[in-house]
Amino acid sequence: MQKLLPAFLVSTACTGVAMAQPSVTIYGTLDINIRSVKADGLSRSVSEAGGSLNSSVFGLRGAEDLGGGLSAGFNLEGDVSVDTGVTGAGSKFWNRRSTLSLVDNRLGELRLGRDYIPTFWTQGIFDAFGIVGLGASANVRQLFGGVRMDNSVGYFLPSNLGGLFGQAMVAASEGGTALDRPGRHLGGRVGYAAGPLNVAVAYARQNFGAAFAAGTNGASAVTTASPGAHQNTFNVGASWDFGVVKLMAYYDRETLNDLRENMRSVSASIPLGPAQFKLGYDRSELKATTTTTVEQFKASYVYSLSKRTALYSTVSHLTNRGGSRLTLAGAEGPTSANGSSTGLEFGIRHFF
Repeated sequence: MQKLLPAFLVSTACTGVAMAQPSVTIYGTLDINIRSVKADGLSRSVSEAGGSLNSSVFGLRGAEDLGGGLSAGFNLEGDVSVDTGVTGAGSKFWNRRSTLSLVDNRLGELRLGRDYIPTFWTQGIFDAFGIVGLGASANVRQLFGGVRMDNSVGYFLPSNLGGLFGQAMVAASEGGTALDRPGRHLGGRVGYAAGPLNVAVAYARQNFGAAFAAGTNGASAVTTASPGAHQNTFNVGASWDFGVVKLMAYYDRETLNDLRENMRSVSASIPLGPAQFKLGYDRSELKATTTTTVEQFKASYVYSLSKRTALYSTVSHLTNRGGSRLTLAGAEGPTSANGSSTGLEFGIRHFF
């Protein structure tokens, strides 16, 4: 499934230098689908999209054994849009991850570069639908929620602690105002995974170095965070695998100025031989002078043709209350106030 780079690429890069050759792996995922979305007040939209069962990515990773339980490693990963051939995002080719690490088997890992923030993992791991596609719980999010951060320094506990895991991250703004570096970021996560149980809790504090649109109701910004403002994130998630069904859930709380958003997600994954059936429900409540609510019901069927290739179909229904106008990805625009949207997609995913 994963292929080593031809030896001549490595040897060419190191010509005339005596050193231990690191192992370098090319890997990736290709995902594409046909999607139909109908939102209240809008015409039906049919499109070809990608990254719905899994994000479409292209990556390189490698490691070098330095001896004495110490190793160096890197990971470069970027988006790939299969329907258009576009790679990366804007000027970022390696827009998903760009990190360099030192790993000690006893002390853990020190990781520098562009990486996922600790609070993000709760939403990705404890939702059977993951973080992409018509079934992602992020579809109901109303306040800004970070995914990755530039200019970060991270620490990860060693992997031999009997199921205990954890990480911490600090990231500098360096004058940035984009989603991936709106200001200084501090975050951490700790959890336990062994046998059928996986549970984790995470916290983050995101400072804003400039005025920032910190959320949306589907048509306009919920609020603008002023320079110096900060948003606090707390989330907790858990899953239990019963064999015949895997249940998972998470709770996420966001606070910014006088706004508070509470998100909840409950989902299940049921194995059916080479297939998998998934069900889920997500709900977000944003409280300020009024309360806006967004909820989503979702279902998906995945059939594995092999370990690398799968066919899938996902259906989702999203509803707004309190004046919100969020829609599912693929709609022509925001729905009418308190409107709903329904989406259906059929796709194929391949790992390499």
